[in-house]
Amino acid sequence: MKTITICGGGNLGHVVAAYLAAKDGLEVRLLTRKPALWHSELLLRLPDGGSQTARLAAVTDDARRAVSGADMVLLCLPGYSIAPVLATIAPHLAHTTLVGSVVSSTGFFDQALRLLPAHSQLFGFQRVPFIARTEVYGSIACLLGRKQLLRVATEGVEAPQSFADSLASLLDTPVELLSSRYEASLSNSNPLLHPARLYSLWHDWQPGTVYPRCPMFYAEWTDEASRIYVAMDDELHGLIRRLPMPADSLPSVLSYYESDTVEALTAKLRSIEAFRAIAAPMVECDGGYAPDLGSRYFKEDFPYGLDLLIRQAHNCGLDVPTMQMVARWGQKMIDYGKQ
Repeated sequence: MKTITICGGGNLGHVVAAYLAAKDGLEVRLLTRKPALWHSELLLRLPDGGSQTARLAAVTDDARRAVSGADMVLLCLPGYSIAPVLATIAPHLAHTTLVGSVVSSTGFFDQALRLLPAHSQLFGFQRVPFIARTEVYGSIACLLGRKQLLRVATEGVEAPQSFADSLASLLDTPVELLSSRYEASLSNSNPLLHPARLYSLWHDWQPGTVYPRCPMFYAEWTDEASRIYVAMDDELHGLIRRLPMPADSLPSVLSYYESDTVEALTAKLRSIEAFRAIAAPMVECDGGYAPDLGSRYFKEDFPYGLDLLIRQAHNCGLDVPTMQMVARWGQKMIDYGKQ
């Protein structure tokens, strides 16, 4: 694999592009809506306090220039941007190009199967490989943490194990192949994690309500958020048992976070160092702070996360009352944000 195109200039786009571009013999291009704001040379700050520099081969908003001849195209995009970008790059893809997404739980596989040429080679991560932040847009990125094992689903890939080995080498992390795309598409990470916390913070919010301070999203996580998170996770696992995928393919949130109780889960989420500096999505206003109803926590994790799980559950004839309760509240908040 010699040429990789990264689509998206958000936090993950910055870090993934810089991480891969630092590797010898690899040409990395970036497709972004804001090419004029990028430098060709990037600085990547590492978790151990060190850093590395990398040079991009191209930064462009021209899909043809970005993806023509690429061995791999990797989408680092929010859910609402996946379909438009897939439609834009589709005419320029070679049949040998691998197309994947760092986030699969926002509808990537369904949209790719619908929008890309037949027999496209697709892959998607179960969880994002890096915890990423942008320090200076288009110039300096921060890799705050990384997964110790990556699980990836493929669809139509000609040599899945060989591809997994190549991906492991690119990301310097072991890669395990999943047995179906459902295992990557159905996630109890952001689509449940973020809505549970948002609901616990603001389920009684009304327009005009102002808060005196902006809480930390994880460092001040509560037992109420954990209880909602675990209840939705239980409903998700009820769905998994009705789908053609191994029942144990997605660990429960208690298992994943090595917690036996709701209280232990709260303590664990509060203790994760890479998350401690993340504040709740709020905006300053007269008298204090209000929820940022235009943030990706609302724009992505409800319509392109939680709602997808609910629709899949309904397709299987399964009731998911906690998910529905949180989703109805989230839609109400999104509607407030449009007013």
